[in-house]
Amino acid sequence: MKILNFGSINKDFFYSVNDFVKPGETISSIRYNIKIGGKGLNQSVGISKAGQNIYHAGIINKDDTFILDMLKKWNINCENILLSNNPTGHAIIQVDKKGENSIIIHGGANHDVNIKFIKSVLSKFDSGDILVLQNEINNIKEIIDRAHHKKMKIVFNPAPFNYEILSYDLSKISTLILNQTEGEALSKKKKPDNILKVLNSRFNNTEIILTLGEKGSLYSFKDELLKIKAHKLNTVDTTGAGDAFFAAFISQLIWSENWSDDTLVTAAKFSNACGALVVQQKGAMSALPHSGAAQNFILGKKEHV
Repeated sequence: MKILNFGSINKDFFYSVNDFVKPGETISSIRYNIKIGGKGLNQSVGISKAGQNIYHAGIINKDDTFILDMLKKWNINCENILLSNNPTGHAIIQVDKKGENSIIIHGGANHDVNIKFIKSVLSKFDSGDILVLQNEINNIKEIIDRAHHKKMKIVFNPAPFNYEILSYDLSKISTLILNQTEGEALSKKKKPDNILKVLNSRFNNTEIILTLGEKGSLYSFKDELLKIKAHKLNTVDTTGAGDAFFAAFISQLIWSENWSDDTLVTAAKFSNACGALVVQQKGAMSALPHSGAAQNFILGKKEHV
């Protein structure tokens, strides 16, 4: 069983400022930093750190091959990463003295995914392999349809949410992992129990994990509903907590040939622990934990990272 993450790769440009720039104003930044990210790449790094082999499919600019070097250091298979003339997806992020941020995102090469590329990537994977998807690249609907036809197990994180998601056939998804905001947008309901009731009736063969931040998460499949408590900790930075949860969940599923209820609940508990570890540190990718750190945390050992 192989894991394919068909997802985004971004360059994040961070500018530390005293105050956000105003219309018509030019200001100087205090510090400047470039980091590699994107929901797709964050999740691939998390899966790799959790001890699993991961294939990442995506597109970057032909002059940004340093990204490939970084991915290889994280033990991520790069054979399905295409080079483009278009700019790598990127974000311009202002961070003020209060720690608040203002972000502009450009999809760039993440939106160059065409049918030929999709066919080429999926031809290397078989029935029973796991496909990991987020919503930061284009042609998601086509990827879902073709992967489902190959009988791959599809795990989908509908983030960032947009209304194009409503055109996807989510009944083809094996496991749907989403937060409360995304759940509300899909179900038109506010309360978690009602969100799950609507989604279960609409996608009755899909396991659903609804993450609720500090309130933990809910696992639901058909008539079964289980609550998994969150760990109470001092929160430093919530950036990347959702990606850590998602990556940890995938890494646990790969150990089991049968996705039973017990397997999924165990995976969700492990994912909660990884999410808890991430919020205790600054940054997204650098805070993603190794599997040993998460296991130690679950066992109550003090050395978490």
